[in-house]
Amino acid sequence: MSAWKSGQQNVTEDVTSEEYESWISNYCTLFGHDYFVEVSQDFIEDDFNLTGLSSGISHYREALDLILDFEPEPPISTADLPLIEHSAEELYGLIHARFILTKEGLNAMAVKYENGHFGSCSRVNCDSMLLLPIGRYDQAGVETVRLFCPCCCDIYFPSSSRYLNIDGAYFGTTFPGLFINTFKEVERQAAARHQKESFQLKIFGFKLSELSKSGPRMKWLRQFPTTPEEIEEYNKCEYSVATPQDVGKLKGSKEKRAEEKDKDKKDVVDEDVKSTDSKVKADDDDVTMKSPDGSIMSVK
Repeated sequence: MSAWKSGQQNVTEDVTSEEYESWISNYCTLFGHDYFVEVSQDFIEDDFNLTGLSSGISHYREALDLILDFEPEPPISTADLPLIEHSAEELYGLIHARFILTKEGLNAMAVKYENGHFGSCSRVNCDSMLLLPIGRYDQAGVETVRLFCPCCCDIYFPSSSRYLNIDGAYFGTTFPGLFINTFKEVERQAAARHQKESFQLKIFGFKLSELSKSGPRMKWLRQFPTTPEEIEEYNKCEYSVATPQDVGKLKGSKEKRAEEKDKDKKDVVDEDVKSTDSKVKADDDDVTMKSPDGSIMSVK
């Protein structure tokens, strides 16, 4: 009998452990939370990773305990529970924005990217390039999440309205750029699509002029380096910091251009002075006199 009770207790404990779901797992599986990855508990428990978050979150300690599934002391009242849950969601989102910049977070987001969880670009020339979530601001409560295309380098609204309640700060402004530079395959896929020419409107087979009101605008935004010289210059200046020699050269070139500009202005002024002097001299040479009968005579 005791053996049967012991076995039944073990089965009950196994079922309970299988049915248990952490707050993080439950939050990431909610409707419209497909963009989120599960942040590891070790990352959250490291105080260094949460630096600066406590000042902007109300009920910070209770929200953090809720995320980590700790029993709050004292227990949370029923009236404060909705507010603490909201604070926990905001806190987790800001932690999530930091986590996806780590190696573990980037790999987790890469799995979602490869599976197409973020959707694909609707632009024809991008050829269904997969998108990345991005926030235009790092402060919560400013704007909802947008999707960035590595090919056309533009941002779009999510295809479904269920993602429009997700704050853009939960992904931040840094993630897409870091993701693309970490996984070079994404950059190569985008470069392969850059070979296509941008669409240009035509009337009876003739391309519209850029000077037309309905003509193409800001085509340089779609242009990418193609020649070896352009690629070398792009790679050199993309993330490089200017050296003192570069600053000196730039300063010298600016001074030289300023001197040339001043010289051109001086030449123009000298020419104007010369023309004025010659005109005055010509006027001095012509002396007008009035004759007794009233007629005007010009004497040189």
